[in-house]
Amino acid sequence: MVSTAHPRTTPIRVLVAKPGLDGHDRGAKVMVRALRDAGMEVIYTGLFQTPEMIARAAIDEDADVIGLSILSGAHLALFPKIFAELEKAGVTDVLVVAGGTIPNEDIPHVKELGVAEVFGPGTPMEEAVRFIREHAPDRSGE
Repeated sequence: MVSTAHPRTTPIRVLVAKPGLDGHDRGAKVMVRALRDAGMEVIYTGLFQTPEMIARAAIDEDADVIGLSILSGAHLALFPKIFAELEKAGVTDVLVVAGGTIPNEDIPHVKELGVAEVFGPGTPMEEAVRFIREHAPDRSGE
């Protein structure tokens, strides 16, 4: 069978952000390295990002993917604000994934908000890389 899919012509651009007052970024930095090693262009915004800062960075960096890393437990307060800022800015074609310590009972809710997948502690890096490769929007033809 011949594939009709066109190969991507530009690297996937991933914005990795630490929303809120969460000061632990080791996991985010490990993910940044794994994504870069997989050939993606990664922009790490650093700690203490507001929803407005994350949305602005996604626009400025023309991100295909936003990775939200959170360990503070504030995901139910911050994620809706991030999605509201993205919507307000007209950002509709970006894949949003999350990682960190999000309780299993909260995962359905964050997915309803628009998070495509949640990668908890111990998730193999290859799993996250594969998910992003398979689901990131291909805007390279634009």
